[in-house]
Amino acid sequence: MIPHPYHIPAERQFSSAHLISKAACWILAVMTLALPLSCIDEEQMPDTPQGNLEALWRIIDEHYCFLDYKRQAIGLDWDEVHTRYARRVDDGMSRSQLFEVLRDMLSELRDGHVNIFTSFDTAREWSWQEDYPTNLSDTLLRRYLGTHYRTTNGFNYLVLDDNIGYVRYASFSNEIGAGNLDDILTYLAPCRGLIIDIRSNGGGLISSAEELAARFTNEEILVGYIQHKTGKGHNDFSEMEPQYLKPSNGVRWQKRVAVLTNRGVYSAANEFVKYMKCCPQATIIGDKSGGGAGMPFSSQLPCGWNVRFSACPMYDRNKQCTEFGIDPDYNVGLTDQDFLRGRDTIIETARQMLREKP
Repeated sequence: MIPHPYHIPAERQFSSAHLISKAACWILAVMTLALPLSCIDEEQMPDTPQGNLEALWRIIDEHYCFLDYKRQAIGLDWDEVHTRYARRVDDGMSRSQLFEVLRDMLSELRDGHVNIFTSFDTAREWSWQEDYPTNLSDTLLRRYLGTHYRTTNGFNYLVLDDNIGYVRYASFSNEIGAGNLDDILTYLAPCRGLIIDIRSNGGGLISSAEELAARFTNEEILVGYIQHKTGKGHNDFSEMEPQYLKPSNGVRWQKRVAVLTNRGVYSAANEFVKYMKCCPQATIIGDKSGGGAGMPFSSQLPCGWNVRFSACPMYDRNKQCTEFGIDPDYNVGLTDQDFLRGRDTIIETARQMLREKP
C-alpha cells in the first residue's frame, strides 16, 4: 500500500478565515496530526501568476513552522527561494505552468504535509520516502500472513509458528475501537512477545495512534512536546507544552513488543513511533521513520487553490524535532538474500529478539 500523506480520509476543510484560539489549536492537535484548518487572515493579492506566487510565498513565510529548523538542517533560504522562483512566472503562462512553478517552490521545504489542491492535480512531496529503500515486500507479507489470519478494522493478526504474535496495521486513517484492541490483545495474550508492523503506514488520526500506544504503558508517561505559532516571525512560537500518554482502561500488553518501521512511516504513524519509544517494553526495529512532525493548517490562494502546510511543530520527549524521522533502536534493512529465501529480514530480527530472554 502506497501511503498518501496529502490525503487523509477523515480530514475536513474549513472555510473560516479567522484565527482560532490557542486552546482550540491544542484540542485539534490532540485529535489529529493531519487536520487542515483555515485559521489565518491573508492580505489580498491579485489573481495573477505573480500574485499567486507572492501569496503562496507569504503564507509559508509567515505561518509555516519549520523555516528556521530547515535553514539549520538543510540550508533552506526562503528569501532566496522567492527570488529564484519569481523569475519563472509571467502573465502569459497557463494554469498548469503556474501549478508546476508553485509545486516546485513548495518542494524546497521537503515536507510531505505541504500541498496544493487543485481540480486537476495535487502538489505533493514524497522525497522523505522515495529516496530510500522500501524495506517492505507485499509478496513476503502474504507469505507470513498466509490465508488464515484474523482481520478487523484494518488490523491483520495471527500467531507465528514460534508463538510470537504478529499484527500488521497499514494506516491510522480509521478510528480504533477499544473493543477491537481488547479482542486482539486477548487472543495474542499467550504469545511470548508481539510484533506490530506499521511499515509504510502513511498516518491518519493522531487519536488512533494514541489509542494503540496506550495499550503498552501502565502509567502516564511524557512522550513529547508541541508548540503553536504566535506571530508571523519564523521563531514566533508559544512555550513547549508537554504531551502525555495515559494508559488505556482496556487490555494492556505486559510483555515485550517490537515495532517495525521504514521510511514510509509518516505523520500520525511517526507520532506512534515517538510514543512507543517511551514505552518500557517496546523496541523499534527497521529503518528510520519518514517524519512529518507538524500539524497541518490550510489557506487559499487568490486563484482558489487550497494550500496545506505544517503550522504546529511537535517534538520528542528530549525536545528534539522529529520532522525528518525517528531512528530505530535496531537499524535493519530487507536483504536480497533473505528475500530470495522468502524471509523478511526485519520480521525475523524482531522474532529473534523476542525469543531471547529479556
